[in-house]
Amino acid sequence: MKKNVLFIFTMLFFAVATNAAVLPEDRTEVLYHSFDGGGVTIDGPSVLVRKDIADKVSVWGNYYVDFVTSASLDVITQGSPYTEERTETGGGIDYLRGRTTMSLSYTQSSESDYEAETVGLGISQEFFGDLSTISLGYSQGNDTVMKNGSPDFAEPAQHQRFSLGWTQILTKNWIMAVSAETVLDEGFLNNSYRSVRFLQLNGDVGYQPEHYPSTRSSDSLAIRSMYYLPYRAAVRFEARHFNDSWDIAATNYEFRYIHPYKDQWIFEGKVRVYDQTQASFYSDLYAYQNAQNFLARDKEMSEFSDIALGLGATYEVKAQWLSFFEKTTLNLFWDSINFDYANYRENTAANSEEFGLGNEPLYSFNANVIRFFLSASY
Repeated sequence: MKKNVLFIFTMLFFAVATNAAVLPEDRTEVLYHSFDGGGVTIDGPSVLVRKDIADKVSVWGNYYVDFVTSASLDVITQGSPYTEERTETGGGIDYLRGRTTMSLSYTQSSESDYEAETVGLGISQEFFGDLSTISLGYSQGNDTVMKNGSPDFAEPAQHQRFSLGWTQILTKNWIMAVSAETVLDEGFLNNSYRSVRFLQLNGDVGYQPEHYPSTRSSDSLAIRSMYYLPYRAAVRFEARHFNDSWDIAATNYEFRYIHPYKDQWIFEGKVRVYDQTQASFYSDLYAYQNAQNFLARDKEMSEFSDIALGLGATYEVKAQWLSFFEKTTLNLFWDSINFDYANYRENTAANSEEFGLGNEPLYSFNANVIRFFLSASY
């Protein structure tokens, strides 16, 4: 019995990831998340509740809050540090009929200068003796981009997402999933505050607002595989490739090792490597004002790479006073991420004066991500 626990966990992981024809278990989760790095701190709580009805319908609701404090490089070089709060609420329903699962979801988020709502539809089907699962998904997001201090500024942005997935149980110990996704974005797609910098005729630096194309299309392909080892552990591998119409190409690879200990512990370790090329219209320093039709200096549009090392632990609580829950776990995950930028420079006034415009040190920073949550199934 113990030997099969991790393999069942593996099956459930891929079933949830691909919306296979098994309703998720009833559960309540309370999460605290934190990101700290690059002068930015983001933290807050999240609560998820899921309940099935007559073993045919599963409904869920989620409440999520981000408290943001930002003194990032682009903020302190173009303005003042700021704080804000983002609140997200969402809910959905999954309907199981035979080997087919149909899903509908709605999410709405709000902050002082951004409003977003997204509707998602999904369907999945099991076949070949329940060894294979194919899933289709579509979502549409309708956002409004605003600007604090400019009450008349309100620009729309629309996002459509199409997804296709295939999950295959290859052997009793090995499962694999392949997924493809296409995203179509249209509208105001850049940050309403961020500026680019350029050289003025007198040799000083000047600033003007970023200007992105009003459309963007992107495609991604991912493959994930998980293998159950003879001594109860498991290994997971993921590879993903992304490219878009702005000439950004990105790849990431992740390796994860999962190891149970006795009856109540599961430990995880992972390494993830990511790298991307820059957008065709990106520049750290333009030669002059209005140097081209589209302008970007967002570091996420630049060429960069990162490597993440992560550790995690799950502990199953078997206290007598929690016996009315089928299963209760405490979960703690920590990632340390190092970001290195190939053509985004640390353009503080002191650096620009010491090294000269366009010759400042390249930017890099470390971030820590923490997720702690309580999960109770019933």
